[in-house]
This record gives sequence, C-alpha cells and structure tokens, in this order.
Amino acid sequence: MAERKVPELSLLDYLNGSEEQRKTFVDSLFIGLKEYGFIILTDHTVDQKKVDEAYELVHQFFHLPVVTKEKYGGVPGGQRGYTPFKKEHAKDSKHGDLKEFWHVGRELDEQSPYFDIYPKNLWPTEIENFKKAFLELYSSMDQTAVVLLEAIGEALNTPKDFFKDMIHDGNSILRTIHYPPTTGEDTNNSVRAGAHEDINLITMLVGATGSGLELLDRDGKWLPVKTLPGQIVVDTGDMMSRLTNDVLPSTTHRVVNPDDSGETRYSMPFFVHPHDNALISCLDSCIGEGRKYDDINSADFLIKRLEEIGLYS
Repeated sequence: MAERKVPELSLLDYLNGSEEQRKTFVDSLFIGLKEYGFIILTDHTVDQKKVDEAYELVHQFFHLPVVTKEKYGGVPGGQRGYTPFKKEHAKDSKHGDLKEFWHVGRELDEQSPYFDIYPKNLWPTEIENFKKAFLELYSSMDQTAVVLLEAIGEALNTPKDFFKDMIHDGNSILRTIHYPPTTGEDTNNSVRAGAHEDINLITMLVGATGSGLELLDRDGKWLPVKTLPGQIVVDTGDMMSRLTNDVLPSTTHRVVNPDDSGETRYSMPFFVHPHDNALISCLDSCIGEGRKYDDINSADFLIKRLEEIGLYS
C-alpha cells in the first residue's frame, strides 16, 4: 500500500491555467479535502515578503514582558489581541495548550452592519509597523480565501458567489501563535495544541516554523503534515462540515510536543469565517439520505465553540 501523504496542489493552475488544469485543480481539491481534510498549496497568491515581515514582528511581540503583552488581552472570546499561555484548551480537555497567541480581525468601515458588532482590533504600540504589516497580510490571505472557496463551491455545485457572499465582511481571524520551549512543563498531560477540529469554513496555515502538526487519518492513525517554506496548508472546519453534511469533514489535528524541549515554534493560521448573519445550513447538493445537522446562525455557532475551548464564558 502506498504511503499516505497530504495532496499538494498549485493554486496558480486554477487561476492562470487552462480549462483542463482548472478542472483538475477543483477535482483534486475536493478529493483531498474529502479524503484527508487537508491539502497543501505549493504555490498561491499570498506575498511571501508579507509573511516574512509578519513573522519578524511576531518574534518581537512575543518576546515582550508578559505584563506588557497582557495589556492587550481581555477581549471577550479572545477574538482580538493577546491570549495568554495555556488559556486555550482542546474541547473536552482540562489541560491548557502550551501556546500563546495574538488575533487580528477584519477592519470595517462604519457603513458595515457589523461595524459595532465585531470586536475592534488592538495594536501593540511597542512594535513599529505591526498594524500595517498585519492588515496587509490579512488582506492577502482574505483574497486568497475567496479564490479557494470559489473552487470548493464549483465542486459542490453552489451558485458562483455563494461563498464569496458568505464571507463578505466575514469575521475571519488571522492568528499568530508562539509555542515556547516545553522545558519544565507537564508534557505528559499538555501538548502544544490538543487534538481538535477548527470552528470555521476553512483554515489557511502559512509558513509554520518547526514540525509537530499531525492530522488524524481515516485509518485512525496520526499522519504528520510536512510542508516546505512558502507553502500553505488548508483544512476544513466544523462550519464547512455542517454545510456539506460531512461530505467535506472537519478533520481532527494536533501539534505534538517537540523531541527537543528547548525548541520554539511559530505558526500563522488564517481562520476563514462567514459574516455573523450567515446561516449554516446543509447544501442541496449534500443532503444525500438526509440532513445530519440543524440549521444554525454562524455567530451562535462560533460563541458555542469558543465556550467549549475555554475562550468565552
């Protein structure tokens, strides 16, 4: 039996290729997400210079004193700004993850119906250019998400702008994560990220440093997700799973502790969310033998899941 390996695809085949290349991409994307819940983009439209700059600024931020970082905490649900070490935990786990992170959300103008609903971004004044760099990276990731979801929509026979409309003014989050050395931590009970499924439609993980990401394969075994610099890992979340009646399932994944307890890891996932009034309802093309899930408003679903992972109370 051939070794199981997360499929690698070229997003530029979809954007710039022939009709045959576009169709092959759509089919391969669908099969990859259906069979693994994950795919890897070997090339894409996110500017690597923006990624590199963001990582450099993240290093600076996470090396600030804890008391300084905590000035930027306290947003309900941890939806913006800083979340301290071991605050978040996997659903049904009592042990906090060995990580700290920062959230950047969408900047809205006053005409948006969500201007006074979404939390406002926080910006560390101690780090020069932080706001500019992260808003530029957010925009680049957001535009790429529109393209990916359009391709997924083609495979699911949705109207052309179905996902584009759903994520317009969406509550998507760019998360920067710092996994410090695990020296002195209870590594028997706590890991860098406990086994979990993402909440959102899709997640795009760009430029993670260090190893440790694993997905739970269909045979019940953990499969390492290995990438090269400049690639993006894409996985489907619970909202996509509900929309597609588990045709595109939300795949359990984790970040295991390193063999070297002194190793530091950084990662930067972009969690693609609908706008708050979106209805998460089974697509007609996915009903099959019947709907598995009740319809739910995306904002209600988000809060429910944030409560389950210890970020909202």
